[in-house]
Amino acid sequence: MIRRNERRTFAERNLLIILVVMWIFLSIATRGNFSSWSNIANLLRQTSINGVVAIGMTLIIITGGIDLSVGSVVGLSGMIYALLTSTRGEIQIASSLAIILSLGAAALVGLVSGVAVHDGKVPPFIATLGMMTLIRGLVMYISTGRMITGLPLSFRQLAVAGFLGLPVLAWIWIIMVAFMGFVLKYTMFGRNLYAIGSNKEAARLSGINIRLNMYGFYTVGALFSGMAGLMLATRMAAGVPTGGQGYELDAIASVVIGGASLSGGVGTVFGTALGALIIQTMRNGGNLLGIDPFIMEIMIGAIIILAVFFDQYFKGRKEG
Repeated sequence: MIRRNERRTFAERNLLIILVVMWIFLSIATRGNFSSWSNIANLLRQTSINGVVAIGMTLIIITGGIDLSVGSVVGLSGMIYALLTSTRGEIQIASSLAIILSLGAAALVGLVSGVAVHDGKVPPFIATLGMMTLIRGLVMYISTGRMITGLPLSFRQLAVAGFLGLPVLAWIWIIMVAFMGFVLKYTMFGRNLYAIGSNKEAARLSGINIRLNMYGFYTVGALFSGMAGLMLATRMAAGVPTGGQGYELDAIASVVIGGASLSGGVGTVFGTALGALIIQTMRNGGNLLGIDPFIMEIMIGAIIILAVFFDQYFKGRKEG
């Protein structure tokens, strides 16, 4: 356990150094435009929604699984909230109740995925791929493929609100990172997560209830996507039927770059947060430098491949 903690700390320290070097380089290369407070605040706002999705993805990847439905859940959560609160719709309920129902729907999707993976023995890739398609179709159906506007003013203002100089959306992400970092490190939920991800059979023999824990991991993971969906809805000031499309790829990239292993048992929320910041820093800096965004996507894809390659390479050396 000590060696594992040392490896986590080492990986996170390296990621932090890489991020700092990137920020210094971009500050010089853009003549201070990158390091302006308005750009930093915008960078954090841009990172926050994908960053919250990536927290949930971290849990699933630590179990040795993957969740391709997170982007669709983002769209579902935001759309349900919009349909329930829009002043232009037939149904209009209190914002707080709509938030609860939106998150409840997201949690239900995660629970169904957990049941399919554990009880149905469906590979996580297939189970969540099917759920991704199902939920995306559902969102298009209930919205009739159109944006739903007319959301409550107080909810829309959350996207532009700030606290201590930082956007409220960024604070939400920061608080969630700190909270889940604590949960994974100091609670039974976190210990069970790493135990199951490292060796499911050994975890079962030690008395851990695999079924309930797997239900919990997928449910909590989907809850984070539901929260991100609400954050996206306030930023867009609408429920968007295509909302969250492609977010699963950014989430996976953030987790992998953050040092998690696709084989399971390894990963931290803080590392994922650094991975999300590195990805968004590349995009933000590339935009300021005038680099073709398609070139940036090629670079990010190459980094993901390298991260997985080295993870598998060192794992093979250790096993060999």
